Amino acid sequence: MKKSVYKSYDELPLFLNAETVAKVLGVSPSSGYELLHEKDFPALRIGSRIVVPKEKFIAWVGRNTGGAE
Repeated sequence: MKKSVYKSYDELPLFLNAETVAKVLGVSPSSGYELLHEKDFPALRIGSRIVVPKEKFIAWVGRNTGGAE
């Protein structure tokens, strides 16, 4: 299992791409990319680019881990 390179949510950029999502979750880049295409994941399409707003990502993690947001 890969290890996250981020130590807190404060270090994250305002918008996360697939690579950043993968680094935060400690998964492979391809897994991060696949997650951005999941139906319930809060991804935002801007042209051909897919990003996730930081706050929506934090809320998604909280909902899917049973933790507090």
